[in-house]
Amino acid sequence: MADVCKNYIGGKWVEAQGGETFVSINPANKDEAVGIFQRSKTDDVVAAIDAAHAAFHAWSRTPAPGRAEIVLRVGLLLEEHKEELAILETREMGKVLDEGRGDVQEGIDMAKYIAGEGRRLFGETVPSELRSKFAMMVRQPLGVVGLITPWNFPIAIPTWKIFPALVSGNSIVFKPAEDTPACATKLVELLEEAGLPGGVLNLVTGYGLEAGAPIVEDERVRMISFTGSSAVGREIAAKAGRTLKKVMLELGGKNAMIVMPDASLDLALEGALWGAFGTTGQRCTATSRIILHEDIADEFTGKLVEHASKLRVGPGLDPDNEVGPLINEKQLQTVDNYTRVARQEGADILLGGHILTGEVYNKGFFYAPTIFGNVHYRMRVAQEEIFGPSVAIMPVKSYEESVQVANSTQFGLSSSIYTQDVNTAFRAIQDLDAGITYVNAPTIGAEIQLPFGGVKSTGNGHREAGTNAVREFTEPKAVYIDYSGKLQRAQLDVEQHGA
Repeated sequence: MADVCKNYIGGKWVEAQGGETFVSINPANKDEAVGIFQRSKTDDVVAAIDAAHAAFHAWSRTPAPGRAEIVLRVGLLLEEHKEELAILETREMGKVLDEGRGDVQEGIDMAKYIAGEGRRLFGETVPSELRSKFAMMVRQPLGVVGLITPWNFPIAIPTWKIFPALVSGNSIVFKPAEDTPACATKLVELLEEAGLPGGVLNLVTGYGLEAGAPIVEDERVRMISFTGSSAVGREIAAKAGRTLKKVMLELGGKNAMIVMPDASLDLALEGALWGAFGTTGQRCTATSRIILHEDIADEFTGKLVEHASKLRVGPGLDPDNEVGPLINEKQLQTVDNYTRVARQEGADILLGGHILTGEVYNKGFFYAPTIFGNVHYRMRVAQEEIFGPSVAIMPVKSYEESVQVANSTQFGLSSSIYTQDVNTAFRAIQDLDAGITYVNAPTIGAEIQLPFGGVKSTGNGHREAGTNAVREFTEPKAVYIDYSGKLQRAQLDVEQHGA
């Protein structure tokens, strides 16, 4: 029988006040329960916010290098438990084991990087316009922050939010996706083991409307950091706006990879396979559109179909498999529905386009790697995020048309171009309307030392990771120190010096 896991509130592992639970299952085998988790509701969220609010003062007064030391210890524990966590992630989320290891490694990298920021919480010193007066800006924590994370990177994305929030001096209410609470619980256990004081981080598991919405609505929560769909992000922004709290949104993508005639087609082919079908296409940065110059479109499409047809699909714990299951039945039906939409709109199904069946697949949520051909940029499969192993092929006549097509969606997260021409590469860096641009690499593979996020409907202007991470979780405070011993009036008592 699966273990029963609890919420973590005020430094204690507790059951939901309503006594309800839910089960997390293995998407490769829906008969296997990964664990039983608390179905938290408003009373549980309020208790978590109470605990975070009570812990904030002492934690915010803890010197930043001391806060960072705990984060570093968590990173070392993640290293120690890397294989265990990767296996758990594959069982709960479905991605192949090697990708699970990569997910945990992102958490390790973030811990080490952000721990260094504990001694680098930079402000500014600037000259004052008045004599005997010192002017500077310092960074201060926000207070209680609510972190709502998705299921597709159940270790990495929580660490992207939790670690900088902690180093910055905030206390936290953390609600992971209901599909991956086991990974979140294990991460919180490591934070507890590293010595994080009780109440500084509080975990509530459950569903969005029941456990996520109360975090957004409570006035004591001064910031919401959310990664998920654009539709939910808009609702969160609207609700949070009523209490004027800060909102950081990382939302959807419809990422394009452009392949020019001078590109290394073998390299671009490798990138397309990894970008489109890695993580079963369940990445906000997944390569969901491949824009091909007409001079190489037929050749490249043929090679892509040939190689994609050989991808091994199956349970992620089998090291021979390259593509795992979709996360749940709902997503399986969503992906299959987009194949029907593609057919209705006149696209060709060059590969796949069906739910996989058979002994290996019947207990899971497996979908065949799918390639749509003859796709026009106005089709829904070229505009809407599918979040599955489906990619659209879109031929164009020129570089200018490739950029126009790439920029034609509401999203602007990641982009890519394959070319050997340095001038074309730099034009693309300037022209592509996205928060991330890759040259001679697919649209996936972000590193934690650069800002992550997008434009248009992909987000609201904030960025995760990099030096931006700390800035997002702090407020700048201007400080003036007048040691003149007399009243000085800014702008009124400034000495005028003529030329």
